[in-house]
Amino acid sequence: MSQAAGQRQRALLEVAGRHHLVDQANALGIRLSLTAAGAIGLAALPVVVACIAAALLLVTWLSRRVGLPGRLGVLIAVGTSICGNTAIVATGPVIGADDDEMSYAVGCITVFGLLALVAYPSLSQLLFVGDAHLAGLFLGTAIHDTAQVAGAGLMYLQQYDTAAALDTATVTKLVRNLFMLAVIPLMAVVYNRGEGSGRAATTKFSQLVPLFVFGFIGMTALRTVGDMGDQPFGFLSHATWEAGVAWVSSTANWCLAVAMASVGLGTSFSKLSKLGLRPLAIGLVAAVLVGGGSFAMIQLLSGAGLLEGLVAG
Repeated sequence: MSQAAGQRQRALLEVAGRHHLVDQANALGIRLSLTAAGAIGLAALPVVVACIAAALLLVTWLSRRVGLPGRLGVLIAVGTSICGNTAIVATGPVIGADDDEMSYAVGCITVFGLLALVAYPSLSQLLFVGDAHLAGLFLGTAIHDTAQVAGAGLMYLQQYDTAAALDTATVTKLVRNLFMLAVIPLMAVVYNRGEGSGRAATTKFSQLVPLFVFGFIGMTALRTVGDMGDQPFGFLSHATWEAGVAWVSSTANWCLAVAMASVGLGTSFSKLSKLGLRPLAIGLVAAVLVGGGSFAMIQLLSGAGLLEGLVAG
């Protein structure tokens, strides 16, 4: 096996390992009904769309301006705007990115996502004056990778003793993830137009949408059915059902703690040291752009009374 192939295999295993642990965090879905999750998702949608559009357009433009390879710029833009390393791994093959470009993009997303994971829970508490719903919306749109978003939500829960931010951040991030269905084929068409490569057709559905999205939806459906009627599922008492929900929620928090540790284990400083300054500079600009855009959109929509669905959720 060549060195480049080995690097790519390790990168893929690291990503798969992180998201296997996030799969366990599907249990977070038990905390919300479908109605509550839908209300949060609809309220978050305008912020998600604005952040994705801004990152895709501006980051790819800045990448060209500083002379970054086109494919690397696209990977950083997609990873920052949608789903972190999962989006990079899914987008790389459809635009013909090589192993080094994918590794560089993963490194950028990892280093700035880790910084955001540590800093943003406290920052969001200050920016939104203790409003946990708005803080969760910020965490869900401003942090790159799903495991990092979940970890930041867990940190907020532990620091400020409210689950609203974790619930809102999780749903908001899943809404972002669903945009992989549209953005990755679009990037393939835009980048490969005129080449007739047909790479977009080879992308699997499981690459376009992480399967843990469906796990989360399944758990919210279970919670919705369980909350119906006088007797959950026709044979449980309310006390038993509520105890089960509390146990699964507690287990989900432990799974998230493991996921946070796995993010650190998947980070190689020797790999990051080889990035060079230009990709790191673009990664920093992308992170600041998405974070600043998220804050501005939340302030705008909140001031106009358009985020009331978050509280309702």
